[in-house]
Amino acid sequence: MTVTCPPMKRNKRKRAPKKKSLGKFKSAIEKYCSDKLRESGISFTYEETQFTLMDSFRFTNKYFKMTAKKKLMSDRSNSIQQPIRYTPDFVGKDHKWIIETKGYLPSHHDFPMRWKIFLGYIMNNDLGYDVYLARNKQQVDQAVDEILKSIQNDEGRT
Repeated sequence: MTVTCPPMKRNKRKRAPKKKSLGKFKSAIEKYCSDKLRESGISFTYEETQFTLMDSFRFTNKYFKMTAKKKLMSDRSNSIQQPIRYTPDFVGKDHKWIIETKGYLPSHHDFPMRWKIFLGYIMNNDLGYDVYLARNKQQVDQAVDEILKSIQNDEGRT
């Protein structure tokens, strides 16, 4: 007696939905902000301006650091510590403004501390930037409107 099995159905993999093409941008909110600035005729740079918030330095005291793959700490005494740098998303070319776009931030993220250090750096060095931290499209729209108002006020003074 011959037993024939019915043909097996192949499980077709469902493809993940295609992500929208963001080009050089890391998120949809960054792309939206760029489009909104261009549409408003505001010139800007994207992730080109870098601020060094703290220079590198040599830690000359005893320093033992945890390691991921070893049970014991590694001796990092007399090691050079890397500088702390911050690169905002959008910086005005012709006017002093900065827009940082942020979506969801996990609770363990270091952004809030780095952001406060960055704001302090701007103030302590009298850099005079207007700063906008936008988390959604409405906040991007508000930031662009505020920048346009500032530009009009600056042109009215000259």
